[in-house]
Amino acid sequence: MLKNSYPYYLANEAVFANQDLDVTDKYSGEVATRVAMADAATIDQAIEAADKASEAMAKLAPYERQEILYHCVKRFQERYDELAEALCIEAGKPIKDARGEVTRLIDTFRVAAEEAVRIEGEVLNLEISARAKGYRGMVKRVPIGPCSFISPFNFPLNLAAHKVAPAIAAGCPFVLKPASRTPIGAIIIGEVLAETNLPKGAFSILPCHREGADLFTTDERFKLLSFTGSPDVGWDLKARAGKKPVILELGGNAAVVVDEDADLNDAVERIVFGAFYQSGQSCIGVQRIMIHDKIYDDLKARLVEKTASLKMGDPKDEDTFIGPVISVGEATRLENWINEAVEAGANLLVGGQRDGAMLQATLLEDAPAGTNIVEEEAFGPVAVISRFSDFDEALQSINASKFGLQAGIFTRDLYKAQKAWDVLEVGGVVIGDVPSWRVDNMPYGGVKDSGLGREGIRWAINDMTEERLLVIRTPQ
Repeated sequence: MLKNSYPYYLANEAVFANQDLDVTDKYSGEVATRVAMADAATIDQAIEAADKASEAMAKLAPYERQEILYHCVKRFQERYDELAEALCIEAGKPIKDARGEVTRLIDTFRVAAEEAVRIEGEVLNLEISARAKGYRGMVKRVPIGPCSFISPFNFPLNLAAHKVAPAIAAGCPFVLKPASRTPIGAIIIGEVLAETNLPKGAFSILPCHREGADLFTTDERFKLLSFTGSPDVGWDLKARAGKKPVILELGGNAAVVVDEDADLNDAVERIVFGAFYQSGQSCIGVQRIMIHDKIYDDLKARLVEKTASLKMGDPKDEDTFIGPVISVGEATRLENWINEAVEAGANLLVGGQRDGAMLQATLLEDAPAGTNIVEEEAFGPVAVISRFSDFDEALQSINASKFGLQAGIFTRDLYKAQKAWDVLEVGGVVIGDVPSWRVDNMPYGGVKDSGLGREGIRWAINDMTEERLLVIRTPQ
């Protein structure tokens, strides 16, 4: 069970400043716990503390950073059930999905621990002409400095971990703003970090009021901003971030193509999972399903049957697959998008009914271009199926989206797989599976309106460090 109240973390210390933030059980709608909220003055103190901690963080030896991260791995393993239950309550995530996210949290910190001792440099040959004779160069990577992190509600543990763990591995202090709807996971990460010997000021974790949050973007003491969330917010933050580098992991309306040679039994299982796991609240959740003409009717019938069989209900129930979306407002938005598509000519194949924050797993057919459910990010348990006869045209249909996060292609044709990799304007192409597949050591991120830069521990560490050159002249 959740505690009655939680602090925020300011400069490594738990602070029970107030109980201003009500965190609800997303299934019952009742207040489950209360969390301290930081104001602008507190955020300023956190940034100042991180700035002062930069030197001490940079001086931590790689093995010391690794030991800190391995301590987190051990403690997360010991608190596995507590973390999963907290996630199930605060995010409404079905318990099986919640356990999966805790496993990924552990994986992410473990990979970061391994990478902490592998931050390598380079030896450069500078003798490219006679004037450079006797010169040699070396490059090492050094921490960039204090980092600003803003994480979203849908993966409260793992998306925070993809910022926090590489920062520690790189030797960067940070201030994290978790989503106000789901702050508990990040606070528990803070509890574990507070057990370590991180230098004073190395981390702060601050749920906060909107008026204070601007400092996460504009304050020049931060040397990097990493944001995961909606495109509208992300691009606005980038415009106001000043000189600091910005990493954006934004939205998507991911597509999957099922070619005529696909294994339909396998495709059904993976597509239904990709479209509806954790109630569709994933940036790489399957939203557009393109099926070859020759297998369309068969696969359509199987998808409808499988979708209709998904159990919806209390996320604490082991058999529940569809839990609530994050709020009644989001469920209502999706209901309106479904109705808009039907009014424009789409066929409602299954689902479509809403009860509060609960929305049935929904499949639409032939939703017209221009409707929200086709053009925008659904971020809920709704997907659209359509048919194609020409593989190249299916690829171009994927590219027609303003988003470009990941795409999935079910084909056994090596040449088609290679063509998809060559042609698709996305951050990642997944062959033989849905675009929703991700493991935590791979480069992950999008193009176009889906963002800038890549997550994945090694890539994040690279962003959180910068090159420093040494030139040595040997007199001749």
